[in-house]
Amino acid sequence: MTSPGRYHVLVTSGGRPIQHGWWVSEETARAKYKRWIGSVGNMPEPRVTLTDEETGTVLTAWPTES
Repeated sequence: MTSPGRYHVLVTSGGRPIQHGWWVSEETARAKYKRWIGSVGNMPEPRVTLTDEETGTVLTAWPTES
């Protein structure tokens, strides 16, 4: 069985998962992350995160927490 990818992008709305995907390439995952931010404008309480699943580190999240 092959791994789905190291980099995971997750979109949530109101704390509930809406869409997600995994990519082997960080560059591709970051491009998806940016594209998905542009598609969540009408969702209540949108959040988009990019996580390195190998290390468990959240690489970036939108919106940023103040």
